[in-house]
Amino acid sequence: MIATTGFRAVDWLLIAVILALLAVSGVLALAETSLVRTSRVKAKALQDDRRRGSRQLVRLVEHPEQFLNPVLLLVLICQLVSATLVGVLASEWLGGIGVLVATVFEVIVIFVLFEAVPKNWAVHNPERAALFSAPIVSAVVRFPLVRAISFVLIGLANLLIGRSGENVARSNVTESELLAMADVAHADDVIETQERAFIHSIIDFGDAVVREVMVPRPDMVTLEAGATVSGGLEEALEAGFSRLPVHDHNVDDVVGIAYVKDLVKAEHEGRGGDPVRPHVRPAHFVPESKRLTSLLGEMQDRKYHLSIVVDEYGGTAGLVTLEDLIEELIGEIVDEYDVEEPTVERQPDGSVVVTGRMAIDDADELLDARLPTGAWDTVGGLLLDLAGRVPLEGESFAVDGFRLIAQRVQGRRVGRVRIERTGSDPGPAQEA
Repeated sequence: MIATTGFRAVDWLLIAVILALLAVSGVLALAETSLVRTSRVKAKALQDDRRRGSRQLVRLVEHPEQFLNPVLLLVLICQLVSATLVGVLASEWLGGIGVLVATVFEVIVIFVLFEAVPKNWAVHNPERAALFSAPIVSAVVRFPLVRAISFVLIGLANLLIGRSGENVARSNVTESELLAMADVAHADDVIETQERAFIHSIIDFGDAVVREVMVPRPDMVTLEAGATVSGGLEEALEAGFSRLPVHDHNVDDVVGIAYVKDLVKAEHEGRGGDPVRPHVRPAHFVPESKRLTSLLGEMQDRKYHLSIVVDEYGGTAGLVTLEDLIEELIGEIVDEYDVEEPTVERQPDGSVVVTGRMAIDDADELLDARLPTGAWDTVGGLLLDLAGRVPLEGESFAVDGFRLIAQRVQGRRVGRVRIERTGSDPGPAQEA
C-alpha cells in the first residue's frame, strides 16, 4: 500500500542532507581521480606556472597516503548515508515499492551523477580538476578527526602489506619513462625533433663514461719533451690542435700539456730553439671509467679543456677534450679546418659504411638493431672479437642478421666497416 502523507519539515531536512552528502561525494570522487592521476613532475610544473591551488597540489601528490585513505572513506560514508536516507524516505512515501524505487535511484543517480560523471570529467580535464580539488582536500585532511582516521588506516595498511610508514616505496620517474615522454611530446608536436634528440642525448650522457668518447691512444698527436719550441709549434699547426700532450720517453709518460699560444710567445721572444718541456703546463689525468657528467663538472670548476685518460694499469689510454664532451650532447662540431671522413656512408644497395670507432649504441640506433655487447665499445672492437684476431681487408663475419665486412684495416686497427643485412631474422644480442 502506497503512503499518501505529505512532506513534513523533517523530510525536507533529510532531502537537504541527502543532496549535500551527494554533492560532497561527487567532489571527493573528482578529487580522488584527479589527484591520483597527477604526477609530482606535473604538479611542480603547475607550481612553476604559478597556477592557483598548485602549492597545495604539490604537497598532496608528494604524500598521497595522507589524503587517499581519508578521501575514499569520506566518499564511502557520504554514499552509504545518503543511500540509507533515500531508502527511508522512499519507504515512507511509497511503502513497499519504495525499496525498489530507492535502489533504482541509488544506482542511476548516485553512481552516474555523483561517481561516474565527476571521475570522467577529471580524466578529461586533469589539470583543472586537480587544481580545483587540491585546496578542498588539503582543508579536509587538516581536521584532527580525519588525521586520526588517516593515521589508523595507514598503519593498518602498512601492517597488512608488511611495510613501515617510513619505508613505503615512492613512485619515481625512470629514464625510460622520460625518454618515452619525450617521444610522446614529439609525436604530439609539443617539442621539435632537435629538442627530442637533445633530451635523448642528455639521458645517454649521464650513463656514458670517458672510454666511450675519448680519442684513443693510436690517434693521439703528441710531442716529445726534448723537441724544440719551433718544431713543436710546427707540428701543432700541422695537426690543427691548440693543445698537445708532451711525453718524456713514450706516450705512457706524459709530463704536461703544450699550449700553442705559449709556444708562439716563446717563438716570438726568440726562444724557438729551447726544448718544449719548460713551457708545458700541468696535465690532468682521469680514469677511463669516469662518468662524463662528473668530468664535465670538474672541467668547468677547474677550468681546463683537456685530460689524459689512463687505464687501470696506469698506462695512457687516450685523451678527452671539452669539445668531445659537448659533441656527445649536441653532435659533431666541425669547423672549416676539420677534414674528416664521414662517420656514416649509406650505399645504393642499402648497406652502410661506418668508421670502426662508431659506438655500438650509435650503430644500434642507426640500424634499428641490437648488436652484441661485451668488452668492446665500438663496431671495430666487435669485428675484432668476431674474428679473434686482426681481420684482413675484405673479410666478413655474420652476426644477428647482419654481415660486418672489414673494408679498411690500418695496421692493427679496423678503420672502416661495411654493414649489410643478411635477410635472416636477428637473434638475441650476445654478451661476452
